[in-house]
Amino acid sequence: MKKLLILLLVLAMALLQVACSQEAPPAEQPSEQPAEEAGEYASLEPVVLIGADNAGVGAAAQLFGELVTEKVAKITDGKLTIDYFPNSQLGNDQELQAQMLAGDIDFVIAQTAQTVNFVPEVAIFDLPMVFAKYDAKAIDYALNKSPFTEKINEAYRAKNMLNLHYLQGATFRETTSNKKISSIDDFNGLKIRTMENQNHMAFWKALGAAPTPLPWPEVYVSLQQGLVHAQENATDTCVGANLNEVQDYLIMTHHILYCNQFLINASKFDGLDPLYQEALQQAVKEAAVEIEAQLVTIDKENKQKLLDSGMELIEFEASFIDEVLDKVQSVYTSIGGDIGQEYVDALLDALENAQ
Repeated sequence: MKKLLILLLVLAMALLQVACSQEAPPAEQPSEQPAEEAGEYASLEPVVLIGADNAGVGAAAQLFGELVTEKVAKITDGKLTIDYFPNSQLGNDQELQAQMLAGDIDFVIAQTAQTVNFVPEVAIFDLPMVFAKYDAKAIDYALNKSPFTEKINEAYRAKNMLNLHYLQGATFRETTSNKKISSIDDFNGLKIRTMENQNHMAFWKALGAAPTPLPWPEVYVSLQQGLVHAQENATDTCVGANLNEVQDYLIMTHHILYCNQFLINASKFDGLDPLYQEALQQAVKEAAVEIEAQLVTIDKENKQKLLDSGMELIEFEASFIDEVLDKVQSVYTSIGGDIGQEYVDALLDALENAQ
């Protein structure tokens, strides 16, 4: 009996040793998510861009900037995002562009007039009535898809800017006034507020008016108090600023194209991962298509709002454009001399070839 107990004890110890010597199966590791499921931006560090505009409430620049902000976040699954500050929250156009060049903000959506202070060649947009005879498709070709596009982009790049798109819909800066303007001669002596732009002032002087540059926040009160009698802007800006309260006439002068640039600091753009560069360009392109499709409607709706609030509409015959062009040839000569006639010729050729 004693031998049997010993034999059983030895057998039990042997079985225990075998059990302890066997390795436990490895823990099951979670499989890695395929790259295509994780998203092509998953491996990139998050980036936040700061953008701004100086537009009025509801103006095209604000709509454009906010739509780009929405689209770029969606395209990149939230990895590239934008903190956007519309409606002059960070300053006026000139201040915003100075901040962009200093690297304090990354991009600005702005009309062309103030960019002349940084990129002199952008004065090409100050040529009076240069776009007035063309439709949106022809203008888009000339500005965004032609040899002129490549030429003007070199000028931006030389000043550490890139323009990713010119946003326009063949709508224009118009004139509002407390003096009735029925013919070109009625511009004589008109005290009109302009931006701080020598070419704009030269245009109005050539028509016989008295241009007076004023900061935008001072315009309403200056019109109200009679310090100036008129101003010029797109209809959405006029509505946003409630200029119908201090102006009697809406005058369809079509003198300057209503065009917004998407300007970004070139060094900042170059420093983005190529995937982020492509995403931003895609967002700008998609947003431009959507906003540009609305610009004519927006212009008409805002025009009607001004008329419904009591302003009187003044329109001219087609010959008005040629009358103005005859008076302002000195401005064409001056701008061509300042920036190089080749820019003027390139733009005119692009417009003509688009037809």
